[in-house]
Amino acid sequence: MQQYDYKDIEGLQALVSDDFGPWSPAVEISQHMVNQFAELTGDDYWIHTDPDKAKTDSPFGFTVAQGFLTLVMLPKLRSEPSYELTGFNNMLNYGSDKLRFTGVVPVGASIRSRNRIKEVSETPKGTKFVLETHIHVVGQDERPAVIYELIFIYM
Repeated sequence: MQQYDYKDIEGLQALVSDDFGPWSPAVEISQHMVNQFAELTGDDYWIHTDPDKAKTDSPFGFTVAQGFLTLVMLPKLRSEPSYELTGFNNMLNYGSDKLRFTGVVPVGASIRSRNRIKEVSETPKGTKFVLETHIHVVGQDERPAVIYELIFIYM
């Protein structure tokens, strides 16, 4: 595994790519998971939680996962990195620049993700990484269900 010092901005530019890395392991989105998320967050709209009504009244004909449930599955959707950062003391989740819910995730479907490093730059706080992640329904590789750009600062 290639190692990079987090302060080596020039060397880290080799990680920036238009190409996405390998797929993560797949995770199934169950009705039970959707219902638990609804209970926890209050997002209990029937299109997520009522399979019978969804069959007749939903434009999809089935229940769908909440967009934010799909997003918060990202820690479970990690793939093995092809590099290792060294020399930093802290890593800070700095937020995001882009979040789009571009497709539905049917309950019972499996999802997986893949990433690319979109940007590496030096900031006064440390080294900034912008990671673009796409979450797809397995079997629907042509269009992601979620597009997310996450920003990390390494210090």
